[in-house]
Amino acid sequence: MLSQAEDVEPSNHAEFNELMRRLDQVAMRLSPRQKLHLRYLQARRVAFAGNYAAALPSLTAIADQTVDPVLAFRASANVIDLLVAESRYEEAFVRLNPLLEQLPKMKEYDVRIQGLTATAQLYSEAGQYDTSIRYADELIKESTDAQSACKGWFLKFDALFQSGTVQLPADQLRKGTEACEKAGDTLFALSFQHLLASFDMRQGRLGSAFRLLQANYPKVLRAGFPPQISELEATLAEVYWKGGDLALATKFAHRALASNADRPYSESTANAYQVLSEVDKKTGDSEGALANLEKYVIAHDGYESRRSAKVLAYQIVRQQVLAKKLQIDRLDKQNRVLQLQRALDKKAIETTRLYLILLLTVLAFIAFVAVRIKRSQLRFMRMARRDGLTGLFNRQHFLDEAQRQLQYCRKSARDACLVLIDLDHFKNINDTHGHVVGDEVLKRAVVACQAHLRSTDVFGRLGGEEFGILLPECSLERVSERVEQLRLAIAEIPAADALCVPVSASFGVATTVFSGYELRQLLIHADDALYQAKNSGRNRAVVFDDADLLRQAGMRKSRVGTPMAEPTA
Repeated sequence: MLSQAEDVEPSNHAEFNELMRRLDQVAMRLSPRQKLHLRYLQARRVAFAGNYAAALPSLTAIADQTVDPVLAFRASANVIDLLVAESRYEEAFVRLNPLLEQLPKMKEYDVRIQGLTATAQLYSEAGQYDTSIRYADELIKESTDAQSACKGWFLKFDALFQSGTVQLPADQLRKGTEACEKAGDTLFALSFQHLLASFDMRQGRLGSAFRLLQANYPKVLRAGFPPQISELEATLAEVYWKGGDLALATKFAHRALASNADRPYSESTANAYQVLSEVDKKTGDSEGALANLEKYVIAHDGYESRRSAKVLAYQIVRQQVLAKKLQIDRLDKQNRVLQLQRALDKKAIETTRLYLILLLTVLAFIAFVAVRIKRSQLRFMRMARRDGLTGLFNRQHFLDEAQRQLQYCRKSARDACLVLIDLDHFKNINDTHGHVVGDEVLKRAVVACQAHLRSTDVFGRLGGEEFGILLPECSLERVSERVEQLRLAIAEIPAADALCVPVSASFGVATTVFSGYELRQLLIHADDALYQAKNSGRNRAVVFDDADLLRQAGMRKSRVGTPMAEPTA
C-alpha cells in the first residue's frame, strides 16, 4: 500500500485518499521504517493541498534524519520544491548540491526520475535554462513510461519558452505531444497542453490557443491544483481580451485572482490585473483602469523581484561553493607551505627569502580571489535594486526610497514634490530608428536630467519611457523652475549629442502642499497632471494645484445620485 500511494498521481484524490485511509487503519502495526514512509506520504498530502509551511518541517526532518537513503532522497527533492514555493531560494540551492551528489548512487528508477525532475525545475527557476534542458534531456532519455517522459518534455519546452524560443522543432513537438497524450490527465500532461497554448499565443495563433485552453480547463479544475488553475484562467482571460470578448476576459481574470488569492506576486496574478486594466481602458473606465494598472505593477514587480531573488540566490550559493573550494585549496597550500618551511630551515638565507616570497604570493592570490568573490556578491545585490539599462532605481526600490524621504519631510514639516516624466512619441522613435537608438535616447535623457538633480533627489525608472523623481525640501515656488530646467535639458539632447532624433518630454508634478505626504496620492495627482500635459500638446510641464482639486471634487459631485455603480478600486 505504501508503494501504491507513492506511485499515485497527487491529482487522483480519491485513490490516494483511500490508500491513506487504509494505511491509517494499520498504522499501529507498521514497522518503524514503514511508519517513517507513512509520515512522508502524509507530509506530501499536506503539501499538495497548498499548506507548504506545515509540510516543510516534517519533510526536512525525514530528509535529514532517516537512515534510508532512498526515502531521504525523495524527501530532499520534495523539500527543494517547497523551499522554492516558500521563496527560500538560497536554502533550496544549498540542498541541491548534496542531492546531485547522491543522484548517481540512486539505482531505483522512480527515485532517479524524481531527482532529475526536481533538478531541471530548480535550474529553470534560477534562469539557468541550458542546464535545465540538459537535465530534462537526461530525464527523457531515462524514461521508460509515458508519464515520466511527459515530465521531461514539459520541463524542456518550458525552459525553451522561458528563454524566449518562438517555435519548437517539429520532431520534438510530435514526440512530446505523443508522450503527454499517453500520460493521461496528470499534472505535467495538463501543464504541457497549457505550454503549447502559450507557444501558439506567442506566434499569434489565438484560435489554436483558445481550443487547447478550452479543452484543458475542465481537466485542470478536476485536478484541483490552485497554481495550475490560476495560470490557465489568466491565459484564458488574455485570449478572450485579445479576441475582443471583454465580458469573458473579465470573468476569467477575476477567476484567476480568486484561485490565486494566496499568491499575490505570481505571474498569473499580474497578467489577470493587466487584462482587467485593458478592459477598463477599453470601456472608458479610466479610474478602474488606473487602479488595476497599479495592482498589475505591484504584482509584476513582486513577481520580477522573486525571479531576481532566485537568480541572486543561485549565484550566492555558487559563490559560496567556490569560496569553500578555495578555502580547502588554501588549507592544502598552507600544509604544503609548512612542510616546505621545515625543509627550507636547513638551507641558506637566500632560500629562506625565496620561501617568504612564495608564501606572500599565495596569500596575495587568496586575498585577490576573496575580494573578487565579495565584489561579485555586492554586484548581484546592486543588480537586484537597479534598472539594467539606465542604472537608476527600479520601480520598487524607487517607491521604497520615495516613501522614506516623504516620511522625513512630513516629520520635519518640509515640502516635497513628485515629478513624473514621460518621453513624447517614444514608440515612434523605436519604430522609426530601432530599439538601439531608443535605448540610447533613454540613457541620454537620464544623463541630461541627472545634471540638474541634487544628491538628495530620488530618481528612478518606473517602466518603459516613464521616470519618476522625488524632490525633497522643494517648495511649490521652486519646483516649476527646476522642472523647466529638466524639460529644456531633454529637449536639447539632439543638438548636444548629434542624435538627429527629436526628443522631448511631458512632465506631471504633484506637491505635498495640495496632495499631502501619501505617496499613492502624489502618484495619482502627478499622473493626472502628466495626462493634462500630454493632452495640452506635450513637451511641457503641468503642476497639480487647487484648481485640479476643485475639478476632481466637481467630477465626484456630478456622479452623486446617478444610477451608475461606483468604479471598483
